[in-house]
Amino acid sequence: MPKVEIRVEFLFSSAHRLPFYEGNCSRLHGHNYKLLATVEGPIDPRSGMVMDFEVLRRQVWEKALDRCDHHNLNDFMENPTAENIVVWIWEQLQPELPGLKELVLFETPEYSVTYRGEA
Repeated sequence: MPKVEIRVEFLFSSAHRLPFYEGNCSRLHGHNYKLLATVEGPIDPRSGMVMDFEVLRRQVWEKALDRCDHHNLNDFMENPTAENIVVWIWEQLQPELPGLKELVLFETPEYSVTYRGEA
């Protein structure tokens, strides 16, 4: 069966401060984040799907975003930069999501980071 990528978009809001940064971001502030989660796999011959979009949505919320949305990220991350946030999300999801291929985290509409796991 051919491999196909599916992607789901998530929106969440979080507060944080960057304790090792010199500048405005060292003070508590917030972002409206966008996360794109991509899973790759073969199309199941019976269902015709790689994975049900709603199953992917539910797992991402339950395993990672429920802890982030409307919370202070510093409560469970020492240095919640966009880079560290996307790696943390990957670490929460990867054991539960076979085929997890890529996460793209937008801190603002203009700034994003991409993580594809360890090489």
